[in-house]
Amino acid sequence: MDQAFHIADEEIGGVPVVSASGEIDVATAPPLRDRLQALTTSGRSTVVVDLLRVTFLDSTALGVLVGALKRCRESGGDLPLVITEPRILKVFEITGLTGVFPIHGSVEEAVGSVS
Repeated sequence: MDQAFHIADEEIGGVPVVSASGEIDVATAPPLRDRLQALTTSGRSTVVVDLLRVTFLDSTALGVLVGALKRCRESGGDLPLVITEPRILKVFEITGLTGVFPIHGSVEEAVGSVS
């Protein structure tokens, strides 16, 4: 399995969607942080983050996501996550973040949850 980190973004139904794949750790988290910051500082209050193809994330990645969630909520939005991989979901469960982030099973579901 390719573990190389990759990030892309697109707009679906007027909602920005940032998709990440591979490992998100201390070395690869900065580009994700920069992309999310660029979107939130440009006036996008809600951003969907697609983590379906993420194979690993560490505390640095969680910090990036929590920081982005805070910025989104300060501007009246949210940061829905798309996660189905049990190992990745487990990280959010262990840290108690399943109660903080809206977590969805598909990008379509996450985009549809944005009001």
